[in-house]
Amino acid sequence: MQLNTNNIPFPTDASIILTYRCPMRCKMCNIWNHPTEKSKELVADDLKILPRLKFINLTGGEPFIREDLEQIVKECYRHTDRIVISTSGWFEDRVIALAKKFPRIGIRISIEGLSDKNDELRGHAGGFDKGLRTLLTLKEMGLKDIGFGCTVSDSNSRDMLYLYRLSKYMGLEFATAAFHNSYYFHKSDNVIKNKAEVCHDFEQLIAWQLKEWHPKSWFRAWFNMGLINYIEGGRRMLPCEAGTTNFFIDPSGEVYPCNGMEERYWMESMGNIHHVTDFTILWNSPQAGKVRSSVQRCPKNCWMVGTASPVMHKYIKYPLKWAVRNKIRSLQGKPARLNKTWCDVGQNPCQGNSGEIF
Repeated sequence: MQLNTNNIPFPTDASIILTYRCPMRCKMCNIWNHPTEKSKELVADDLKILPRLKFINLTGGEPFIREDLEQIVKECYRHTDRIVISTSGWFEDRVIALAKKFPRIGIRISIEGLSDKNDELRGHAGGFDKGLRTLLTLKEMGLKDIGFGCTVSDSNSRDMLYLYRLSKYMGLEFATAAFHNSYYFHKSDNVIKNKAEVCHDFEQLIAWQLKEWHPKSWFRAWFNMGLINYIEGGRRMLPCEAGTTNFFIDPSGEVYPCNGMEERYWMESMGNIHHVTDFTILWNSPQAGKVRSSVQRCPKNCWMVGTASPVMHKYIKYPLKWAVRNKIRSLQGKPARLNKTWCDVGQNPCQGNSGEIF
């Protein structure tokens, strides 16, 4: 891993929130009700400051609402070899046009269920059809890094299982998330009430993923076990190293450790890319150090791919051991052992434990 002058590791992953403008009206997210002003959103030139990264996620709002998205993608490819754009798929023609220019681009279309359920949760009739048509076209074009992203609530966990099966038939990636509250979503009332049913459906998904022959699916099974742990209120299985292994940039250029913060616990920026000429200055700053200290004591037990994936790679022996053992159990016709263990790697013991007072 590349080190900066103060021996603080540079991050490997970044998520760039390009806008809070969005055509959807999702029940689990109120971003659409707090749109950014177009003139105040960061532009491609602002991203020249980025360090070299392994992965960049471009998200929103709806990234394809940006008319200058092509220029932003070009600049991001100067800093990473892999970009994935998270989108509703609402702007079909724009997605296809960009994919023609950047055939290595990754696309994840948010689909929350089959047709009726998806359109109910995302607040727009026809959203499922648009998303599926877009994925079919991208598949026919030969794009490899494409798939669904499904946020599980208390009303769509069964549909999640249908979407998983559909993704397998279509040869697409399948990513999962669960209800969260945060400043980013402008939500504080996302609660899964039927926990037993939702967790049971995740257990079924885990069983199917362990039957696959691609190791990536076994690690996704471990990630989904982490979602069960989160839903049940357990302590994070791995530490959160937000602001160390990864960071988020909001549309105004503020750099945050993650998108899961809530003001009722804490919320603080590491700095703004508009205020420095070198990312290292921001990354090494006393303010960034203060934020990292807050992350180490953060009580939230969030389990989102943006902060879970980097530490799964860093502390790979934990998910690897579980994956191998439970793949063997799957081959033997035995159910997975969902030992949702807190992995002690030297982190602050109060981190990720919502029962602690911050």
